[in-house]
Amino acid sequence: MKKDNYKWMALSSTSLGALLSVMSGSTLIIALPNIMKELKVGMGIITWILMGYMLVLTILVPSVGRLADIIGRKKLYVAGFAVFTFSSLLCALSNSGMQLLIYRLIQGVGGALMVANSTAIVADAFPKKELGKALGINAMIISVASVFGPIIGGLLVSFGWRSIFYINLPIGIIGTLWAAIQLKDINISGQHQSFDIMGTLVFSVGMTALLSAITWGSFNGWMHAQVFVLLIIAVIAITAFVKVENTVEVPMLDMRLLKTKILAFAFASTFFNGIARGAVTILLVFYFQGIKSIDPIMAGILLAPMAIAMFIVSPISGILSDKYGSRILSSLGLMISALGLFGLMRINSNTTTIELIVWMAIIGAGSGLFFSPNTSSIMGSVPADKRGIAAGVRTMATNAGNVLSIAISMAIIMSTVSPAAMQGLFVGTQVGGKGIEIAKFIGGLRAAFAISFGFSILAAVLSYLRGPEPKWDESTKKK
Repeated sequence: MKKDNYKWMALSSTSLGALLSVMSGSTLIIALPNIMKELKVGMGIITWILMGYMLVLTILVPSVGRLADIIGRKKLYVAGFAVFTFSSLLCALSNSGMQLLIYRLIQGVGGALMVANSTAIVADAFPKKELGKALGINAMIISVASVFGPIIGGLLVSFGWRSIFYINLPIGIIGTLWAAIQLKDINISGQHQSFDIMGTLVFSVGMTALLSAITWGSFNGWMHAQVFVLLIIAVIAITAFVKVENTVEVPMLDMRLLKTKILAFAFASTFFNGIARGAVTILLVFYFQGIKSIDPIMAGILLAPMAIAMFIVSPISGILSDKYGSRILSSLGLMISALGLFGLMRINSNTTTIELIVWMAIIGAGSGLFFSPNTSSIMGSVPADKRGIAAGVRTMATNAGNVLSIAISMAIIMSTVSPAAMQGLFVGTQVGGKGIEIAKFIGGLRAAFAISFGFSILAAVLSYLRGPEPKWDESTKKK
């Protein structure tokens, strides 16, 4: 029997991991100009230093989640905290852009081990009737990290960019030890099952090729031969993956997760919400820097209303979802986000900061209303031995949506500004409209926000179409 206080120990451990990973990402963005200057690296390496972590995370989380269902979540989560912490030290000691990129990719492995297990650990520890509340608190911590990350990053950069990685060490050491002491494996019901090596291999190849093609195309142009080759590899590998998963006895990704209506629509709404929301932050930073002539640190601080609104709404929506279910709340949250995005479609060079704050707060409130109920719906709809892979697929859907969102937005914005201005906007050295054709740039922003609005509406419709919770029958392969 679980002790009642264990659930709070588990939540504290996963919240500490979320705080570390989110804050690390937001402080890195502030430090990019300094890194570029000191290590003498070009836009290509800088792009992959930022995006590489997200790609590794997206590729690995489903297979890590499945592995956790078999061997247990604690050891993988603790290992992830340790890898993330040690790779932070390596990042801080980097002497070249390529070294920093390699160590960031290793950091992505640590992040995947943490992220793939954190939601499942919370789902194991909390009874279903309290799961929404717990996930809401987790989202609240992420919001805090989003608010304070740019501020802390701005302060740390004055001591040198390496300090943004050194600051991870004490948090990481404490987090690793806390997780090792406090966490325990509650459900390892898949421990006698085999791990699907072939499925994992072809999946990893397919996702690596797909996400690399999207990233390459968005930053370097879509007509390169590399993009076409990567897309062909992705199609072949993903097709092979589906065939493998439908034939092996114990697949890496149980296809019933995608064939079950409530899960399929919850995953789909997660993915399309990722496309809708993934690039909003970076687009607004571009606007603040390029149009309002605000420096990157202050631009990051001005994004706080979005995170603050999410901070307030997330725990409330989690509690409400425990009481009233997830379908209406998550769908309403997406519609509210769409309203905020609709407001940003009207953006122009004279839009006041107050007006932007209102639209950002609406988007943040909608995101807070969506996240906790939707995640609770997913984790509450699968048996214990599938929580790891379910959490992994949810995270993969979010990150894949984010990558695609950034790719679409970068392609639009890069068609409206000079390459030099685009590079300056991306790394934070462009402050003001020099080199930017204002009307074209505003038109690009509006188009990007319009696409985000459309995907948010689509996500809301799919979220509402989810059905009742599934009944899992393990006596048959198919539901």
